[in-house]
Amino acid sequence: MDRFQQMRTFVAVVDARSFVGAGEALSMSRAAVSRHVGNLETRLGVRLLHRTTRTLSLTDEGQVFLARCRELLGELEEYEAEVTSRSGRAAGLLRANAPVAFGLRHLADFWGEFQAAHPRVTLDITLSDRLVDVVEEGYDVAIRVARLANSTLISRRLSTTRLVLCASPTYLDRAGTPSHPAQLVDHAVWAYSYFAPGDDWPFEGPDGPITARVRPTLRTNNGETCLAGALQHRCIVLQPSFLVGPSLQAGDLVELMPEYRSLELGIHALYPSRRHVAPKVRLLIDFLATSLADRNWSN
Repeated sequence: MDRFQQMRTFVAVVDARSFVGAGEALSMSRAAVSRHVGNLETRLGVRLLHRTTRTLSLTDEGQVFLARCRELLGELEEYEAEVTSRSGRAAGLLRANAPVAFGLRHLADFWGEFQAAHPRVTLDITLSDRLVDVVEEGYDVAIRVARLANSTLISRRLSTTRLVLCASPTYLDRAGTPSHPAQLVDHAVWAYSYFAPGDDWPFEGPDGPITARVRPTLRTNNGETCLAGALQHRCIVLQPSFLVGPSLQAGDLVELMPEYRSLELGIHALYPSRRHVAPKVRLLIDFLATSLADRNWSN
């Protein structure tokens, strides 16, 4: 029996969290899926999955083997795609991850265009503001809006954005307009949970760097929620210009203290550091870089 087929089936069961779901994804019967996984466990001499009538979970051995399966299958797919690329075509499954707000607002329209140009590529797009582990979770590309720390991943900057302190005119009429970052502690603030500095918001002012302590009345892991609060005249927010830019241009929000600028962030494509970059990955990154080249969110 094909070892790679057994491994593909095992990964599909984990991803679908069921034998039935894996069968649907692989176009095979539940019995065939169960047979592949059972034969794999027999060959390895270990149990990979805990099975009950309602749930599936990985054993310790299953966790280790899953990571190796994803790595080996990813490399196999890259080699196959590299061979395919010699005919000028990219092919295979491409898994990409992106932040929710950026993915919805600025990437959603691109996927169909990319697929039309490369019809042999199947896209699996996941939106999440959680910092995914690209290698462990089997992603080919991750889009991140951040100041990147040292990483074993390869990155390419696609664009830039900056964090903008803003609120609605109605909120400012009611609560007053702060003129210095230190005054933010007295204002209603909605904060992004994944913001690395936490409640100490950094700014660069006329006299150099300054940190403003805030006391959020709401924390959320989604920037759109922060934006909604600002547009409902409830708070001050510090959000990326790619998100609040249209509201600032329309006058629904006002930038506060423009002489105190907060962080500028890169919009990066990250991918695993491997010797062979699959054509589908290279083509997608090139496509995104070209598509985002004329976007300027950092002003």
